[in-house]
Amino acid sequence: MRTTYKVITAVAAIALSGTLAFAAPQTQGDGNGGGNGMGGGHHRHSMVGRLARQLNLTDAQKAQAKADRKAFFESNKPVFEQARATRQELHAAKQANDTAKVEALKATMQTQRAQLKQLRQQQVAQFEAILTPEQKAQFDQLMAQRAARRAGK
Repeated sequence: MRTTYKVITAVAAIALSGTLAFAAPQTQGDGNGGGNGMGGGHHRHSMVGRLARQLNLTDAQKAQAKADRKAFFESNKPVFEQARATRQELHAAKQANDTAKVEALKATMQTQRAQLKQLRQQQVAQFEAILTPEQKAQFDQLMAQRAARRAGK
């Protein structure tokens, strides 16, 4: 049960951060991960650049993706902060062996995970809207390859 929970949590976090990173700006905040509390750093920047090259995004598309991403994080900042706070509470409860609190937080985590998944889907749709049909087909292919790699792990 514990392993399944860890796997589900890891997959949700990776899925959200990986997709959100595609439209990430090159720098923001203090330079240590984007300034939005979602992690990142060097790996995210290289992933963004690679995706932009693979899809052959125009400068206008890159600028639109950056603006959309910034607006997305600003408008959803309370959601991300609450999810982070819940994860921290869960971690503290586990460290304190407070099983009652851990069980209570699991339901909250599931609700937040569903909400984050929905936000991720909205952001992907927003990113896809700036792509040409050819770029969209390429993006879908890249996402399918990525999913296949993850399924093989």
